[in-house]
This record gives sequence, C-alpha cells and structure tokens, in this order.
Amino acid sequence: MSKNMSFNHSTPIQLRFNDVDVIGHVNNSVYQNYFDIARMRYFEEVFGDRLDWHDQLLVLVKIEIEFLQAVDMYDEIFVLTKVNGLGNKSLHMEQRLTGPQSSDIRCINRAILSGYDYKKKDSIPLPNQWREAIKNFEQDVDFDS
Repeated sequence: MSKNMSFNHSTPIQLRFNDVDVIGHVNNSVYQNYFDIARMRYFEEVFGDRLDWHDQLLVLVKIEIEFLQAVDMYDEIFVLTKVNGLGNKSLHMEQRLTGPQSSDIRCINRAILSGYDYKKKDSIPLPNQWREAIKNFEQDVDFDS
C-alpha cells in the first residue's frame, strides 16, 4: 500500500443506522456499498455523464478489501477513489475509506473492472473516450509504463 498515493476524487458517505452492528461498528458487509457509491460518482464526474447501463458499461470482476480500523456510527467518513491502471479491456481502481483526514485510512478496496457490452453480453475494449477522460483526470499516473 502506497500511503503517498494522491487522490483527485472524494465522496462523503452518510452512515445509516442499519449499517451498524450490535457493538456499534459499521458491519463489514456494508463497506462494499460505500465503495460502489463512490465508484459511480467517480465515473459520473470523470466521464461527465452517467453510464448507460443498457449499452456499454463497466462491470466489477475482482475486489479485494483490507480492513484496517473500525468505523463507528458517528464517524465522519469519505471514500477516496483513483484509477491507477489501464489495460485493453480493464482498469484497476484503488479506493480508501478514510476519516476527515485522508491519512486516517480505515479500509482499502482494490478492484478490477472490465468494459462490457450489455447487449452482446461480452467484454469489450475500453472505449477511447473513457481512456482519455481517465487519463485527463488522473494526470499524475503514467498509464503508458
């Protein structure tokens, strides 16, 4: 884990009463919901629009979650999101659930997403406009190396 990674996208997360278990911590099964919300907001901002889920889209093909520190009911939390790798058909994304300070890392999500054609039910190369939008947003990442 590179603690020095910079993130250009942050999503505030509203904790809900039903997110919390009997001991007052956010249940581990809920964290992925937070990452999904932030992932959608990231793509809306980067692409300038919502993805058409009945055409070409991105599907999650792999996730890894590393829990570092509990989140309590009244904590103020954010999800930081970054695309840090681009392949032909896939992209790599890292997200961090943090407190108000980005150095207060509570949980890390690493994911691989693939381009997907909903109508053909098959993977597709990432469209050039998506690649360019991500490269423009993540200017500190060298995607060509």
